[in-house]
Amino acid sequence: MESHLILPRISRITKAIGYSIEGLKATFQTERAFQEEVLLSIILMPLAFYLAPNFTELVLLLLPLAILLIVEIINSAIEATVNLATNQIHPLAKKAKDAGSAAVLLSLIWLAFTWIAFLLKYDVL
Repeated sequence: MESHLILPRISRITKAIGYSIEGLKATFQTERAFQEEVLLSIILMPLAFYLAPNFTELVLLLLPLAILLIVEIINSAIEATVNLATNQIHPLAKKAKDAGSAAVLLSLIWLAFTWIAFLLKYDVL
């Protein structure tokens, strides 16, 4: 590929990464639940590396942590968008916020189930 085709792509990718980092920072600075989930991830990630006997089980322990953080970021985006759209209590606004919250809850349940099943399998619990 010629440089005049590559450089705009690199610039676009660099900007996209910058926007993503800003999104992570903003979510971490403003969302208490995200802060708590990051703390949980900081605790569980090293534990997963220590406990998992193989790569597959390591991935199975880490994946729910990643999914939880991703879903929490999406939930925060939903809440921010709804708050921007209306400051009134509206049934559709409530529905959107509740659906985002439900997604986070399901992610937490999946995380707990995965870790408990793993710990029971290896008699850690």
